[in-house]
Amino acid sequence: MKIKNSAGVIIALVIVGLLIISALLHSIKPISVIIQAGHEGRSIGNTGSRSHLYSETVWNIYVANEIAKQLKAWGIEAKRVPADINQTLKAKIAVAIHFDGANKRCSSGASIGYPDENSKEFAKKWKSLYKPYFPFKWHKDNFTENLKNYYGYAKIKAEKFLVLELGEISCPKQVKWLKPRLKTVAHLIAYAIAKELGLNRGKPYLK
Repeated sequence: MKIKNSAGVIIALVIVGLLIISALLHSIKPISVIIQAGHEGRSIGNTGSRSHLYSETVWNIYVANEIAKQLKAWGIEAKRVPADINQTLKAKIAVAIHFDGANKRCSSGASIGYPDENSKEFAKKWKSLYKPYFPFKWHKDNFTENLKNYYGYAKIKAEKFLVLELGEISCPKQVKWLKPRLKTVAHLIAYAIAKELGLNRGKPYLK
């Protein structure tokens, strides 16, 4: 009886060990794409910019959801995350969605933040797609401390990470241009991500 019990304990321990190893391997396996909606889930602290009509967080969530939806439709693994993350995640590509705000209306516009040279090349490719389309001001890359030292970098360890400021939500001219094009902008981001992963997917019609 002792031999049988010992064998059962050993088998159980082996199974538990295999499950733990499997869980650890899964936890460190990079996700293909992580899409973060800036400020999502926050009610205090940095809750995003606002205009008298629109909330940056609402726009961030909408665009992030559309990107993830399009990527999944193309068969690309995509995980949506809010602003604050409880665990460290790994990804091949991570993109954080934002819209800028300014005390002096229409003094800002689009920009890109990234943490390293590897991401810089991806940033150049995104800028080559969006700059000819977005007809307003562009800032230099990493032009603020928030872009240089983005809080998401600490929790999302990505091979390539872009923080995209897609325009100024406090500027009426930019809002008027952006609002009917949010879905198109989202699909353009999804297209850029797919292309960076080496997948040829349809570029959206830009109007």
